Amino acid sequence: MSKKEENVENTAEEKVEIASNLNISEDVIGVIAGLAASEVDGIAGMQVGFVDGINQIFGSNKKYTKGVKIELNNKKVTIDIFVNVKYGVRIPDVAWAAQTAVKNAVENMTGLEVEAVNINVQDIIFEKEEKKDVKVDVPVEDTSDKED
Repeated sequence: MSKKEENVENTAEEKVEIASNLNISEDVIGVIAGLAASEVDGIAGMQVGFVDGINQIFGSNKKYTKGVKIELNNKKVTIDIFVNVKYGVRIPDVAWAAQTAVKNAVENMTGLEVEAVNINVQDIIFEKEEKKDVKVDVPVEDTSDKED
């Protein structure tokens, strides 16, 4: 075995050892899941649960983890997401897209196995009608030619 092959093999063994000692915070997983879910078309926002609401009142403002609950057990994670959906979308399609996006993002970024992604639809958001700009033409009097 050449020295290069031996070094590559040793480096791979070191990476496995380092990865086995890696601990990822539930907050980090929550941020990843929250961002992935919020990027799905049809989701109008995340819903603040009771505990999140109390935390916001007392100053613990976790903007990206609001509406996300994480349960981590031995490198396996279960994610509950509480969302608001836009009126007119097909909810099962949006939920499926959110589950897929969250699962892929968490597994790719953390290396953890996602056991379940539970999407909880809390509200339907109706989009407000956009106000149309109303232009009014007001005649402007030319005062440059007038005599005093």
